[in-house]
Amino acid sequence: MYIKQAYTGFNEGWKYLVGSLGIFFGSQFIGGIPFLIIVFMEMAEKGVKITEQSEMFALVEPNFLLFLMLLPFVLGFFMLLLWVKRLHKQSITSLTTSRSKISWKRIFFAFFLWAGITIILTIVDYKMNPTDYEWNLEWSKFIGLAIIALLLVPLQTSFEEYLFRGYLMQGLGLKAGNKLFPLIFTSVVFGLLHIFNPEVDKMGQIILVYYIGTGFFLGIITLMDEGMELALGFHAANNLITALLVTADWTVFQTNSILKDLSEPAAGFDVLVPVFVVFPILIFIFAKVYKWNNWKERLTGKVVVPEYKNEIN
Repeated sequence: MYIKQAYTGFNEGWKYLVGSLGIFFGSQFIGGIPFLIIVFMEMAEKGVKITEQSEMFALVEPNFLLFLMLLPFVLGFFMLLLWVKRLHKQSITSLTTSRSKISWKRIFFAFFLWAGITIILTIVDYKMNPTDYEWNLEWSKFIGLAIIALLLVPLQTSFEEYLFRGYLMQGLGLKAGNKLFPLIFTSVVFGLLHIFNPEVDKMGQIILVYYIGTGFFLGIITLMDEGMELALGFHAANNLITALLVTADWTVFQTNSILKDLSEPAAGFDVLVPVFVVFPILIFIFAKVYKWNNWKERLTGKVVVPEYKNEIN
């Protein structure tokens, strides 16, 4: 029923094509202008030249840099919701879930489950490998980080979820007539878009297995649960706790976090464990809690045109 929610609005193919590409690239371009202005002002003031991307980031104070990095995603989030509401005439609820209203209990359950697991695993690793970490907490800077992260990170992750597991999942599902194609397409594209992250330069393209695997995990729980709520909660917890808890010189989020990871990253077992061990365990937990069944139909079944097509909410 989740993909069929798109039938409650106008679902012409050109709207999905223009909307997805226009909103993603438009938000990144427009939202990136303030960052470029700040960088050019700093270059002029300090009389320096930029030869690498990392040098560009180093010119901006970490908390302000995080704000500037999140700004395009925040812009994209509101652009997407406005596009869906005005052009597709589809309600935000039907874009989010097949339920009559958005289940905030599901969002918070996934959020606190993954936040708790992430914190526990980080503490265990810190205790087992203390030399791999440096205490990085400075309260004056951390409070600023916390305010920015709490306000903007959930909007950043929500934009990615609404774009991939919401807008594209529904739109591609209608046009393909099945659920398997949008699951594969959105998961692969979601993962490949992370190819520009500094982690890829540091660890190699093998880390894309993690990003693509994360896309499949989020897509599976969305289709099985007939809504995006679990994906929204998980993604917000993943990025928010990461931003607040641990930073490293080679990660996309350079923050004034509590800890700094000093270890040399290596793409191998650590990349495969989340995809092939942790994510299946989480799927098992969600399946038990929400009593999922009929897996084959929900993940690969056909999308049938309902009788209520084009009845606008």
